[in-house]
Amino acid sequence: MKRLFGTDGIRGLVNEELTVDLVYKIGNALGRMYSGKYNKLLIARDTRNSGEMMEAALASGALSAGLNVEFCGVITTPALAYLTKSEKTLGVMISASHNPANYNGIKVLAEGFKISDDDEIDIENLILEKEPEYVPYGEIGKMASSHLKDKYIGYIVSEYELNNIPYKIAVDVGHGSTGALIDKIFGAFNLNYDVYFNEPDGLNINEKCGSTHPEVLANIIKNDGYDLGILFDGDGDRCLFIDKNGNLIDGDKLMAINALKLKKKNRLNNNLVIATIMSNLGLEKYLEKNGIRLCRTAVGDKYVLEKMLSSDARLGGEQSGHIIFLDKATTGDGIITGLETLETLLYFKQDINSLTKEIPEYPQLLKNIAVKNKKSVMENKKLKKTIEEYSALPNFRLVVRPSGTEHKIRVMAEGEDKKLVYNVVNELYEMIEEIDRY
Repeated sequence: MKRLFGTDGIRGLVNEELTVDLVYKIGNALGRMYSGKYNKLLIARDTRNSGEMMEAALASGALSAGLNVEFCGVITTPALAYLTKSEKTLGVMISASHNPANYNGIKVLAEGFKISDDDEIDIENLILEKEPEYVPYGEIGKMASSHLKDKYIGYIVSEYELNNIPYKIAVDVGHGSTGALIDKIFGAFNLNYDVYFNEPDGLNINEKCGSTHPEVLANIIKNDGYDLGILFDGDGDRCLFIDKNGNLIDGDKLMAINALKLKKKNRLNNNLVIATIMSNLGLEKYLEKNGIRLCRTAVGDKYVLEKMLSSDARLGGEQSGHIIFLDKATTGDGIITGLETLETLLYFKQDINSLTKEIPEYPQLLKNIAVKNKKSVMENKKLKKTIEEYSALPNFRLVVRPSGTEHKIRVMAEGEDKKLVYNVVNELYEMIEEIDRY
């Protein structure tokens, strides 16, 4: 069982859970594990004020174990994934994604993919059970600044032809790392767009903006006459849309309309889409109506990707907007999702409202409950019995799971009866609060 790695790397509160000492040990462990296999470690970060501190600690640990380091600066997680694939090397993204600035995290990538669970366990063992080891002074790694960012930008621009997009677009980059790339990519297509929340100060990433606060851009769209809005999270691997009326178009709906285009263009292998247990039943019904199967996995883009690879699927993702177009990228890429969706609107010659209006949306409610001890709450017998009873109801789905990145329990219910959905979620919310109190 993993002790440090969650569903998306190692993440925690800066200088409390994620300390310089821990990050140094992670760097040293990566050097010990991979210095014989890869000749360099690419390090990228988002815009958090702790990023440079973490970058220095990680690099020091890796260099001390003989691994060369290249600093990529502020770029998105998918940009780093692309670079590790094209350079056939190892990379670390220093980011806590959609979390606020007091969190940071470490995501390890190798040749385009997040490392395996087995590798994560081996790294944990080196960090937690053994002291750091150092190479002789003559074998210490070397470090350099990387100029690879333009390679990613060139790749993305070369993959799309987006001319005469008839929409005025508002783009919210959440004071995150997408802001470092957006103008060079969107500007290459001569899109009519304005960028909002692109003034990072190290502390404002995801703060009342970006994909976690869509209502802010929604108000801008309605008040300033935009036709469309595009939202990104802090490290740029998620993307959501907003229509001209300020309504959110979530990842389920984006997957639905893009799946239809991919099917018509023979890009949708096996007529199959991969989603998680959190995706709305409406997505499944809509795809089924259009001759496309939906397969569900556990929550987490890593598990979506694993299922995509094992089933030879080309499209998969999460309701949160983390969507993988596997013929374009090895991980969810918000910029690719944005461009694919704009291409879909052009392909069908319809606006996003027209394309999504036929997708049913079953009543669904998700609540997050902050807890002190996720494990003890989830093992409570009364909670287990209640979950089992509600899960047996017809035309009803219930998911209760601990967050892989935060001290929270997530409760999601979905079904035909909206009142039942809300009652069950609220009952479990109160029960979990009571269990955690004692």
